[in-house]
Amino acid sequence: MASEVEKKAVFDIDSAKEVVQELRASFVAGKTKDYEWRRTQLKAMLKLMDENEPQIVAALRDDLSKPELESSIYEIAMLKNSCKLALKKMKHWMMPEKAKTSLATFPSSAEIVSEPLGVVLVISAWNYPFLLSLDPVIGAIAAGNAIVLKPSEISPATASLLAKLVANYMDSSCIKVVEGAVPETTALLEQKWDKIMYTGNGRIARIVMAAAAKHLTPVVLELGGKCPVIVDSGINLQVATRRIIAGKWGCNNGQACISPDYIITTKDYAVELVRLPVYVYICNLVLFNLSSQALFILQVDSFKCELELFYGKNPLESKDLSRVVNSNHFARLLKLLDEDKVSSKIVYGGERDKSNLKIAPTVLLDVPQDSLIMNEEIFGPLLPIITIDKVEDSFDLITSGTKPLAAYMFTNNKKLKEKFVEKVSAGGLVINDTTVHLAEPTLPFGGVGDSGMGAYHGKFSFDTFSHKKAVLYRSFAGDAPLRYPPYTNGKLRLLKSLLGGSILGIIRALMGWSKA
Repeated sequence: MASEVEKKAVFDIDSAKEVVQELRASFVAGKTKDYEWRRTQLKAMLKLMDENEPQIVAALRDDLSKPELESSIYEIAMLKNSCKLALKKMKHWMMPEKAKTSLATFPSSAEIVSEPLGVVLVISAWNYPFLLSLDPVIGAIAAGNAIVLKPSEISPATASLLAKLVANYMDSSCIKVVEGAVPETTALLEQKWDKIMYTGNGRIARIVMAAAAKHLTPVVLELGGKCPVIVDSGINLQVATRRIIAGKWGCNNGQACISPDYIITTKDYAVELVRLPVYVYICNLVLFNLSSQALFILQVDSFKCELELFYGKNPLESKDLSRVVNSNHFARLLKLLDEDKVSSKIVYGGERDKSNLKIAPTVLLDVPQDSLIMNEEIFGPLLPIITIDKVEDSFDLITSGTKPLAAYMFTNNKKLKEKFVEKVSAGGLVINDTTVHLAEPTLPFGGVGDSGMGAYHGKFSFDTFSHKKAVLYRSFAGDAPLRYPPYTNGKLRLLKSLLGGSILGIIRALMGWSKA
């Protein structure tokens, strides 16, 4: 009997088919298209977060040892903001957009109607398992779709909590969570969806895209890549260092798709980057018989100073650093770090604690370009520094590889900023900071090339899960015989002029004049 119960509990292709059929029935009935349904579901999601924040923080701690501040701000608060924005703007987003018409269809009017795609699948990632699961769902709800969410099995505590909370707070006839690993995901991918959104790595993205191609299903792929940071001279180096640290180790200990992956700077300035001058003023130094201020310049290690200030002298014991997600990723990172040509390049950090899956923030200088660490996305607490002869060389270095999800530059040089924007193709660019573009709902968030396709956040989320339907309105008046046989040279000339929008050409055609 026990084996029979276990068999029934297995989520297979038939189970996936039943789920999709149920959701499609709800969608066809028009349930999700109603504005009030959309508003109610978004309000329910806000209530879900308000009433369960401690449990969400605890689940994220279980999965990643994620600090409470990172969980509360970077996952829950950002998600609440997305929800509130959708509630505020959704009615406006749903309104048809007026479109201009031409002489070719005169008299007429036109509009673009946003309609929901249907039943969509969201496959989320483990590194921000709460945010990256529900943020796309907000856009899909706002656009009026039925949804299946497949959270990552690599963050099991959050996945389990998501399944429980969504079932308790949301409309289960239209929104479902399916837990599981490869077999469950495979069963889901066998189904016909109206859109699939996947957040993760390029290897799995190819599998998702191949499965979607069988049904001609459109996809959104939010991937990653090696996000570079260009550091120019003549900047506020302490602020730049802090912002790099915040974007690297302050974002899930480097386990984020937009975390800085490596730094590019000049050979001369690399020394300054690693060693930051600190100016100390001491007033009325009796020892030196000085009655005025005295200025002393000390040299301290920039990254070392700031990292110790943030995480202490033993960062492996810091409660403000997430751990590596599992033993497989821990082993992968050690393989990058312990490569012969790389291990001697460590200038700070390198400590590891296998029992707790922790690696200290690690800075490496002059890492060879052909090393493993420079040929795959790091996705962890290791930060190599690459040196070049002049800052402008960094653009060629970046463009010679695959297009990253994000690229960053620290400079006060206006021409360099302009060249950076012109030369570097990436999902998003930030000048004089890192990762903060993620928080702007007015900016699309997405990749390009190997870093992904499609975008979301704010209205872009609504648009991602909508079909823009063209609608042209005409009356029975003004029916001209031009488009009907028999075709004549006069009709040909007039139609060409109408389609070309040439008033003079129309007058000539009506008067029977040729261009000659």
